[in-house]
Parts: sequence; structure tokens; C-alpha cells
Amino acid sequence: MSDITLVIGNKNYSSWSLRPWVLLRHLQLPFEELLIPLSLPDTHARIAQHGPSGRVPVLKHGELTLWESIAIGEYLCELTGNGWPRERAARAHARVVSAEMHAGFGALRAQWPMNARATGRRTPMTAELRADIERIDALWSDCRTRFGANGSWLFGDYSLADAMYAPVALRFRSYGATLSAPAMAYLETLLQDPPLQQWLAAAALEPWSIAYSEVGVAVS
Repeated sequence: MSDITLVIGNKNYSSWSLRPWVLLRHLQLPFEELLIPLSLPDTHARIAQHGPSGRVPVLKHGELTLWESIAIGEYLCELTGNGWPRERAARAHARVVSAEMHAGFGALRAQWPMNARATGRRTPMTAELRADIERIDALWSDCRTRFGANGSWLFGDYSLADAMYAPVALRFRSYGATLSAPAMAYLETLLQDPPLQQWLAAAALEPWSIAYSEVGVAVS
């Protein structure tokens, strides 16, 4: 049994849970998974048994408890000595783009909620949403051009930055973002990632549905 436990929400909807989960898979760290369904009457109380924020994800490692996804990611990278670019400038840039994802893109989060099972959804395009998509396109393209020559990820090898943008890939897949060729190539890299495919397979089997995250008209 592993001494690492990751407390997560529904795989279909919990974008913040996906980030440390997929990073743990890439870092090849064994861990126990505890899934607490979201938006149920006892959800907050059950999560609060594991972390003080009452939100997922929560990482428990021995006596240590962490409850912010970016802090969890930083800790796992420190624990393994992997997960960040080796070169200092690339590593600093990876931290910047990870923090930008953690703190920003409010229109994308609000208007295109993560729904891993959903495809062919369409919603009205707003100026704020378009600006978020264009910023992510520019960010991905810039990272790939400047730092990605030695691999298919943002900084060549897989890093926490890639984990931070995994839920964005699922949003773009669900709602049909229009991207430049470099950004589209990176999107395909994210979507074909074997750990992400494992997450999608599990999400497809979940019985729960959260109405406020079921947005957009399915297009046949």
C-alpha cells in the first residue's frame, strides 16, 4: 500500500483533481485514490475530513497534508527530482505559465466547464472567452517554439506545466476551440497522453451528473 493518498472529485468534472493525478502518473509515483463525488449534500463534510479547505484535490503523504493543486505539483516534483525542466530559464518559464493557469482564464473556466465525457458541445463565443483561448494558443505556441525542441511537451519532457493545462485540453475537445497549427499539434499530444486516456475511460463510467456543468448543445 502506498503512503501517498490523493483525494479527488468526479473525474468527469473536477479539473483541479486531474492535474495532480496525471502528474503522479507521469512521475510514476504509486498512490491511493479516494474519490468523493461533488455537489452532493455530504460532499463538503466528507472532503473536510481530509483537508481544511473543504475542496479537492488533497494530497496526503504520511503526516503531511496539501490542498492546493499547484502546491501539490511543486511538492511532487521536489519529492522525485523530476517534473520541471532542467535548464534554469525554461524552469522559470514553466513556473510562470503554470501559475498563470492556476490564477487566470476565468472566462474559460466559467463558460466552458470541464466535462470529460462531452464532445460536440457548442456555446456562444464571447470576447472574454475568445481572449482566453487566444492567450492559451499563444502561450502553448511560444513554449513549444522556445523550449520544446527535445520532445512533444511544452518544455520537451513532460512537466507540471503540461499537467496544469490538461483540463484545458479537455475543454477544447468538448467545445471545439479553433487553434493555430502549433497549438493544435500540442492539443493532440495532450489528448493522446496515456494517463489522460485512463482518466477519460474512468470518467465515462461515472454515474453522477452535475447540471451546471452540462452546458452547450450536443451536435450530432
